[in-house]
Amino acid sequence: MSVRSVAGQVFVLQLIIVLLLGAAATVALVLQVRHDATDEARSRSVAVAESFANSPGMVEALRSRDPTAVLQPKAEAVRKQTGLDFVVVMKTDGIRITHPKPDRIGKHYVGTIEPALRGHTTTDVGPGTLGQAMDAVAPIFDRDHKVVGAVGAGITISTVSGLADRQLPLLIGAVTASLALATGGTAMVSRRLRRQTRGLDPGEMTRMYEHHDAVLHAVREGVLIVDGDARLVLANDEASRLLGLPPRPEGRPIRQLGLDPGMAGLLLSRRVVTDEVLVAGDRLLAVNNRPTDRDGGPPGSVATLRDSTELRALSGRADVAQKRLKLLYDASVEVGTTLDVGRTAVELARVAVPRFADFVTVDLADPVARGEEPPAVGGAEMCRAAVHGIRSDHPFYRVGERFSFAESTPQAWGLGSGQAVVEDDLTQAYGWQAQDPDQTRKVIEYGVRSLVTVPLRARGVLLGVVNFWRMAERDPFEDEEVTLAQELASHAAVCIDNARRYTREHTMAVTLQHSLLPRAVPAQSALDVAFRYLPAESGVGGDWFDVIPLPGTRVALVVGDVVGHGLHAAATMGRLRTAVHNFSTLDLPPDEILSHLDDLVARIDQDESPLGQGVPGGEPTTGATGATCLYAIYDPVTRRCTMARAGHPPPAVVGPDGSVQFPDLPAGPPLGLGGLPFDTAELELAENSHIVLYTDGLIEDRRREIDIGLEMLRGALAHPGRSPEEICTEVLDAMLPTQPGDDIALIAARTRVLGPGRVVSSDVPSDPAEVARVRAGVQRQLAEWGMEEIAFTAELVLSELITNAIRHATGPIRLQLLRDRALICEVSDTSSTSPHLRYATPIDEGGRGLFLVAQFAERWGTRYIPGGKVIWAELALPEPPEAGLEPSAHASGRV
Repeated sequence: MSVRSVAGQVFVLQLIIVLLLGAAATVALVLQVRHDATDEARSRSVAVAESFANSPGMVEALRSRDPTAVLQPKAEAVRKQTGLDFVVVMKTDGIRITHPKPDRIGKHYVGTIEPALRGHTTTDVGPGTLGQAMDAVAPIFDRDHKVVGAVGAGITISTVSGLADRQLPLLIGAVTASLALATGGTAMVSRRLRRQTRGLDPGEMTRMYEHHDAVLHAVREGVLIVDGDARLVLANDEASRLLGLPPRPEGRPIRQLGLDPGMAGLLLSRRVVTDEVLVAGDRLLAVNNRPTDRDGGPPGSVATLRDSTELRALSGRADVAQKRLKLLYDASVEVGTTLDVGRTAVELARVAVPRFADFVTVDLADPVARGEEPPAVGGAEMCRAAVHGIRSDHPFYRVGERFSFAESTPQAWGLGSGQAVVEDDLTQAYGWQAQDPDQTRKVIEYGVRSLVTVPLRARGVLLGVVNFWRMAERDPFEDEEVTLAQELASHAAVCIDNARRYTREHTMAVTLQHSLLPRAVPAQSALDVAFRYLPAESGVGGDWFDVIPLPGTRVALVVGDVVGHGLHAAATMGRLRTAVHNFSTLDLPPDEILSHLDDLVARIDQDESPLGQGVPGGEPTTGATGATCLYAIYDPVTRRCTMARAGHPPPAVVGPDGSVQFPDLPAGPPLGLGGLPFDTAELELAENSHIVLYTDGLIEDRRREIDIGLEMLRGALAHPGRSPEEICTEVLDAMLPTQPGDDIALIAARTRVLGPGRVVSSDVPSDPAEVARVRAGVQRQLAEWGMEEIAFTAELVLSELITNAIRHATGPIRLQLLRDRALICEVSDTSSTSPHLRYATPIDEGGRGLFLVAQFAERWGTRYIPGGKVIWAELALPEPPEAGLEPSAHASGRV
């Protein structure tokens, strides 16, 4: 009963017709009933109204004292007898005298009575309390034919339309019976059609005929159908052509068709065969034969024929061509997977063995392996870049050996002409043997017999040569195989040249970056420092770090990351590192240094705009587009570490017990955005704590998010008792990606503390008379430290610094001596005015104090602190400190 079948479509059509007829009959019945009900209601209403209006005694009743008492019983009796809904008597002014509901007597009649007052009986259809109602109003005449009142009678139309309720079920029954008859008839027709067409609908029968016609005329494969009586039922055009059948062979016995005995015997035997090759005249036919009665079909068999005469000749060549195409495809995928010259040469050798050659050797001009421009290859020294073969005990030059080709060798001929050269028999190739008679003799004795040498040329530049070798057991190279060798060499040459150019630029960038990074950590006593720097495999980035000694035994740790890769990023990194050194000499706090760096990066981006403005020749350049930085200052006297960061990952602080914390350091915007301030955070670190600074390449890559990287870093650091060197090594072992996509900079610093035995401080009263007492105290302290030789110099410097503070500053003055690699003298006060060195004239009474300090001190300067400033001076010690008293700072690293 599917709508796609003929029976289903006929059934749907019948269903639509029956439904339309039923709907039309129902509409007609409803309309007719409504018309008849309206007429019936009008007739009954008019008859009752006129009859009651003309009834005897009506006029006298209206003129009596109480018309309602006389007429109400009569009106109700008439209404009940006639089945109307209401019979109302009213005066000429419309006031009801009677009504089925007594509470409405004395009220105005709702309908229209003007025509009745003029002597006309009227009817009107309007809404009633029970639905549409028919209302008739008849006048009441006296003897003078004057209207003295009116009678209104009405009935609801639905009360009269009960005929539809009796006729509608009959109509529905008729429609239902019609549908049932249509369904049954359609089912019977459908069942009979299915038996006759074996369940096929017209569309399927049409497709079957089209397929049958295609088999007979269009299919390029012969088809034969034989019935159980060994007669030919069907033979398509291709079968008639292949077997040479007579015209109109259908219906003839197989033995009378003139077939070859083998073919006729197979068709008569009904044997099951698959691709059995039989002779039919001058053709070789691949025959498939199957019986047709396996699944209850009619007895017989069906055979398919395919001409395989040319196929066998072409199959061998097609197989060879397919293998060569597969080799070229594999070479396009497997050669050049990395930008490494040596790796690319090895990939070329591996992809060609053993499918194309038994051995492959790749020789490159020596500068090419280093990423340099190749010289004129003729006579240039070559370097063996790759050797690969079916056996490892080959007699060829090993990888890394250097040699030059003799002019008579096929390699030299190929490099000179730029074309491939073939040697079918190396035993007769005397020019090749002249290269190295001992070596070539070993190659021949090993069993190598033929050679194809192809120069590696890319972008018009000869890079080297690739040699394909075959053993004596294989056929020599053919002309088509030489073309294949050239295709392989051409693809490999482009890959090698790309790798060479990348190696050159990568080497330049790495060299530049290494020259800009610190090679060693400067001597200081506050931290034991170890560092690592690893460039990315895909290109040098802008990661950098630094360790900067500051006055007062403090040390600054810096780590940063310039956005981007390549020479520009490395150059920008060098500019930032130089700027940090310059800003650090001003002894500024970390947030101010980051503010200066932010302005610098913004200026770099403006100067190096994408439009190439300001660049000679107008060549486009790419700006730095931002950078991140973390700047930390550690003071071994107070054990306080002040930090600020600009968009950089937070540092890790490892306690002496191995606990790891990532301080809640305000992030700050990356450098170059401008407009936002930087905040600082201050931590107090226990002795032998570790501060670990790093770049995002350590914790973030394409396979993990930064949160996961931070947790991995926490796990790698949570081990107490390790040195900074061990921390760097083990952190990289635990977190270094297999192929780093970004640079990695890592610093691990262990904190040291200048104990009370090396730090002396005291308050100085703001009285010039106290200077002598302070000098005496300094002399005694230097004697305890064994520094009598510099006591006089120290007294002189401190006298000048304290005197200046008493004379020009306000508030409390404090003196502090630090015994480190030098004697550091610090005088602090609450003034924010910095002293300036000047040269006094012979007649000036003052102005020589700072000049003397500058002459006797190694370094001196001023740094600002909350609430004032510190003037410091470093005095060189006459000889190194005694062993055991001076802790030597340990610094190590690897770039």
